[in-house]
Amino acid sequence: MNTPKVSFEFFPPQNLEASFRLWDTVQTLAPLDPTFVSVTYGAGGTTRDLTRDAVSTLHKSSGLNVAAHLTCVSATKTETLAIAQGFADAGVKEIVALRGDAPKGEDRFTPCKDGFANSVELIEALAKTGDFKIRVGAYPDRHPEAATSKADIDWLKAKIDAGASEAITQFFFEADTFFRFRDDCAKAGITAPILPGILPIENWKGTRNFAKRCGTVVPAWLSDAFEKAERDGRSDLLATAICTELCSDLIEGGVDALHFYTLNRPELTRDVCHALGVVPKLELQNVA
Repeated sequence: MNTPKVSFEFFPPQNLEASFRLWDTVQTLAPLDPTFVSVTYGAGGTTRDLTRDAVSTLHKSSGLNVAAHLTCVSATKTETLAIAQGFADAGVKEIVALRGDAPKGEDRFTPCKDGFANSVELIEALAKTGDFKIRVGAYPDRHPEAATSKADIDWLKAKIDAGASEAITQFFFEADTFFRFRDDCAKAGITAPILPGILPIENWKGTRNFAKRCGTVVPAWLSDAFEKAERDGRSDLLATAICTELCSDLIEGGVDALHFYTLNRPELTRDVCHALGVVPKLELQNVA
């Protein structure tokens, strides 16, 4: 089995304890030599300033290639592009461009007055600056607001055509879900790389609820397995095994890069990476 390239997603910290947790996460995963790490934007743009600060700090202090999330939520076009310019001025050259979720208390995304109406408009504006490599989201399982799965693929193609160069998928639980999506994207003329988004299951109840909100299909066998594992106190062991098997199946199917949603809890992601042969650079140097 080939050793994959890896990348990691982090949350911006909202308090001192979370700041220490983020730094511990970075210290744990940075030795695995990720191609990039990304920092999320909270729902409704709630962590805009925190994201900016975390991105700037990581870029300056970690030596990692840092990508900043940027959304269309609760900001005018001028304000959003000013944030992007701030990233560029800080030396950050990669952005994950997303429409963003509705602010808390609202059911659906509504464009801000004088703001970007959707992710395609945002991507077009970012592409015109020439400052960034742009990644976008993709949905192997149908997005809750999409009328059909084809609509998701058509929208992804529009984002690629607008200037994005790579896509990262929402998490999923079975390799075949990704393979079907990859094949359908190829049939639609999408040639940009599509990174599988991997969510190691730290907490089954929380993961199941998250999946329901974002439209990810939860297989019956997975629910049964975790219910039994929780009764036996083997949830962590099961989570590592299932995530490793999913990644192995993806690699055997031709995937050469994986993007992990770490939730700022690095241990399970680290253990899965080690099982896949992704080991710290220091260990490689010692072997050499």
